Amino acid sequence: MGFGQAITMPLFFGSSALYPVSVMPDWLQAVSKANPLSYEVDALRGLLLGTPHHLASDFAVLCVAATLGVGAASALLGRLAR
Repeated sequence: MGFGQAITMPLFFGSSALYPVSVMPDWLQAVSKANPLSYEVDALRGLLLGTPHHLASDFAVLCVAATLGVGAASALLGRLAR
C-alpha cells in the first residue's frame, strides 16, 4: 500500500483536482499538463457541470495513458512472476 500511495499522492497533488492550473507555479503547470489525472478531473467536472468542452481530448489522453500503463504492466509482469 505504501508503494501505491507513493505514486498516487504526487499525481493527485500535481493535478487540477485541488487548485486551478492557472494559480499554480509554471513548473507545476507543466507537471499538471503531463498528468493524466488532470484530464480525468477535467472530464468529470465537465460532465457533472454539463459543460464538457474538452471531453474528446480528455478521453483520448486517458486512453493513451491507460494503454501505456497496461503495456508497462505487461512488460514487467514476466519479471515479477519469476
